[in-house]
Amino acid sequence: MPDDLNWAIGGEAGDGINSTGKIFAQALSRAGRHVFTSKDFASRIRGGYTAYKVRSSTERVESVVDRLDILIALTQRTVEENMDELHEGSVIIYDGERTMMEDFEAPEGMIGLPVPLKRLAEDAGGALMQNIVALGAACEVANFPIENLDEALEKRFGDKGESIVANNRQAARLGEEHVVEELDHDEFDYDIETTDNDYVLLNGDEAIGMGAIAAGCRFYSGYPITPATDVMEYLKGRLERYGGHVMQAEDELAAINMALGAARAGARSMTATSGPGIDLMTETFGLVATSETPLVICDVMRSGPSTGMPTKQEQGDLDMLLYGGHGEIPRFVVAPTTISECFHKTIEAFNLAEKYQTPVYLVGDLALAVSEQTFEPEEFDMDSVKIDRGKLVDENEIDSWLNDSDQFQPHFPAADGISPRTLPGTSGGAHMTTGLEHDELGRRTEEQEVRIEQVDKRNQKVETAKNEEDWDYREFGDSDADTLVLSWGSNEGAMREAMGFLDEADIDVRFFSVPYMFPRPDLTEEIEAADEVIVVECNATGQFADVVEGDTLTRVKRINKYNGVRFKADELAERITEKLDAAQEVPT
Repeated sequence: MPDDLNWAIGGEAGDGINSTGKIFAQALSRAGRHVFTSKDFASRIRGGYTAYKVRSSTERVESVVDRLDILIALTQRTVEENMDELHEGSVIIYDGERTMMEDFEAPEGMIGLPVPLKRLAEDAGGALMQNIVALGAACEVANFPIENLDEALEKRFGDKGESIVANNRQAARLGEEHVVEELDHDEFDYDIETTDNDYVLLNGDEAIGMGAIAAGCRFYSGYPITPATDVMEYLKGRLERYGGHVMQAEDELAAINMALGAARAGARSMTATSGPGIDLMTETFGLVATSETPLVICDVMRSGPSTGMPTKQEQGDLDMLLYGGHGEIPRFVVAPTTISECFHKTIEAFNLAEKYQTPVYLVGDLALAVSEQTFEPEEFDMDSVKIDRGKLVDENEIDSWLNDSDQFQPHFPAADGISPRTLPGTSGGAHMTTGLEHDELGRRTEEQEVRIEQVDKRNQKVETAKNEEDWDYREFGDSDADTLVLSWGSNEGAMREAMGFLDEADIDVRFFSVPYMFPRPDLTEEIEAADEVIVVECNATGQFADVVEGDTLTRVKRINKYNGVRFKADELAERITEKLDAAQEVPT
């Protein structure tokens, strides 16, 4: 029996795959088990293959692996798509009474489990509950007490009325009873252990939204775009409880301009989008920097260019985030590497934005955004959150920032590059700011000396931050290993678990997970000390590898993946092994 259980449901978009997977993931979490989920969905509302995979264990899990123990197949294509992950003893639950599955035969060595999903759902009150019937059958296969489903069903359907919840509970139990009565339970070698542990289950978009609230964000504007929309969905109805507002704009240009306006008014503000939206926001991004307005702009990356594959994984926006925009624009680029870090780095992004009066790109990717993972509740300790609003000046301090004519100087050329900042209504703090080059009072100018002074002042903020903030990486593995692996974004979890596979093969590696793209840590010394350096990322050209080589003047090896699918732990271990084996070959 495997140490962890790998379960999936697959079918066509519109078949309720996502809600069914979420219910099972929540049930496992409530039963005190660790959970990690992944989703594969088509870029359309209906039709096209979609799947939801849940990996669960009593031990912490941080990635997906190439293994499926229980598969609910609503279509034959589901089996075909997952054939490489199925193994001897895998259980395939399907509805043999439906036309599309009536001729299905389980591959050799696997257990086909026909369950009349639609008929049993109709017995419980409606055909729409066929997926819940399948969940009940899966609970019996896995020897997972079906009562654990009840709370998840209540959470999913509670707002629809108690009768709907009761019908779904009945549907689950009919699926369970069918397996008990009609099939040989001895075939199934699964027994899910439950614990009394209490876990929080959330995805990266939700963690970003939660971090924004904790950071004091009180204005969010956005335009729906996959995979960033869930940030807005999370904040809607929650931000208002704290006196904030969520605005759905007509497009991405309006979204960032609304956020800019709210930030100028003194609210901690944020917008979130994906690559195509960042394209549209770039001009205003320059205005944010020139006007020295604190703003957090979240980019949840997806496959590009153009419309690309909106529902697939990629880390292809790095060059744009580091260098995008006309002119030279100071910025910070913060890239969380885990779901929980999405919460913490969002708070940090708001503090950086206000402390240095500079736009901050908060960078996620689709794999982080849509994957769910369990955490101890203490991971998100709201009482430990610290807010730093930087050089925010009130009436008691304003006099020290006035010139000889009693005019406030919002762009004063301070040695650290950070000027004083006032909120509208501050007595003595009235001023103007323009997107044109300006002097210390915010008045437009083309004076050469003033231009140089203001450009140097804005750039100095980044240099100050380099010295004042911690831009370090996180290290895992053997610090004395000859092989150094670097990654960014969502690859951390897969790499950490890959190290377990590598350790079994007696391959020692040192692993750095880098959450800061700009400013970023100096890796020169560590790279020079390594015999082999490998950079792992989800793009075709190796954008982070290019940055590393430019910083350290050292060539690195690259593991790139750009088929729209995230790295898996066992896959990554295999590819690292191949790279090392190739390095050891002697040319003839």
